[in-house]
Amino acid sequence: MRRNELDYLLSTLLDFNKDVSDIIFTVDRPPQVEASGVLLPVPVSPPIDRLTPFQTEMIALNIISGSPRLTEDLLKYGSCDSSYTLGDRARFRINIFSQRGAHSIVLRKLNAQIPTIVDLNLPEVVLQAAKEKTGLVLLTGATGSGKSTTLAALIEEINSTKPIHVITLEDPVEFIYTQKMATINQRELGTDFDCFSNGLRAALRQAPKVILVGEMRDRATVEIALSAAETGHLVFSTLHTIDAGQTINRILGLFETEEQEQVRYRLADTLRWVISQRLAPRISGGRYPLVEVMGANLRTKESIVQGESEGKSFYEIIEASHTFGWRTFDHACLEAYKRGIVSEETATMFSSKRGVVTRGIDLLKKTRGEQTSNISDLRMTPAAERAMKGAAPAIPMTLKLK
Repeated sequence: MRRNELDYLLSTLLDFNKDVSDIIFTVDRPPQVEASGVLLPVPVSPPIDRLTPFQTEMIALNIISGSPRLTEDLLKYGSCDSSYTLGDRARFRINIFSQRGAHSIVLRKLNAQIPTIVDLNLPEVVLQAAKEKTGLVLLTGATGSGKSTTLAALIEEINSTKPIHVITLEDPVEFIYTQKMATINQRELGTDFDCFSNGLRAALRQAPKVILVGEMRDRATVEIALSAAETGHLVFSTLHTIDAGQTINRILGLFETEEQEQVRYRLADTLRWVISQRLAPRISGGRYPLVEVMGANLRTKESIVQGESEGKSFYEIIEASHTFGWRTFDHACLEAYKRGIVSEETATMFSSKRGVVTRGIDLLKKTRGEQTSNISDLRMTPAAERAMKGAAPAIPMTLKLK
């Protein structure tokens, strides 16, 4: 397969559905796309009913394009990360990996245009993260939950409003920023630096005001990110955690037990926002971001330093600060259900505490005059009715006072 043939195949797959987010090539399966969270086979011409090991290897080699680094990573570690540009139409973040002696390729489609916070249907409070001067801002969520896109929207907001120097450390470079008010330098892992910790250490000498670290993968990266935040930089990064509480615990878990007390104090002083995301299916099709937002106040700092306890969990702290725009996933689920964006089943499925969301949905139904239970039209059986009719009348009891 030549480069032009690969481009034609990718174009065909993108044309199949307007909501394509991923393209997957796997041996013994046809070319597939993921659209709105559902994996779909795509008919192509000439037809490919089952990809062969030779075909997937040719696709992988076209993407690697003779890069010694990518070839070494694939052979040594069993996978490699790259990017690919399809003319002016699309860019992809790519992972090539070996499985059962063959190669599989997953291409994540990247938006050509960087969306805004409003475009992404994110709560307005998320914009506050772009207004910070110093500290640490963390975007968390599972793979494919939109963390990178939200980060790009925040950096673009800074790009449009602040005349400052921004450095991004990415694997690979995903969104290409147009220079506006800010000056943005984008560095790619493997091409411009060898690991995130070294890239971040070098960034401290490059006079940035804002540093974006694609992912906090190890202790060294977290430690330097904390140092950068402590020395007056605004640091953005991502973690694969499901909510604010797990994010704090994941960071602490990277350090030895005897070091954790000091890390707690450092994290309490530098953490500004934790923004967690989950993408839920819309009723009308497509996906909608459910977002948990936790900021920094005296209660969050206390819980970071001393640990969570009864009445001082991060969930309860976020609930108490709901008037300031903070929100739990349960708040987000109920709001999306109230607006008719997601179904009742989806709202409960993506919640953190199912009982809280179920009670909230029942309350919403009552205020609308809707039925809150599927049980209706209760009747007595004929046998029970006959028994009731044949029952002796109750004898009133009287008390005689002497």
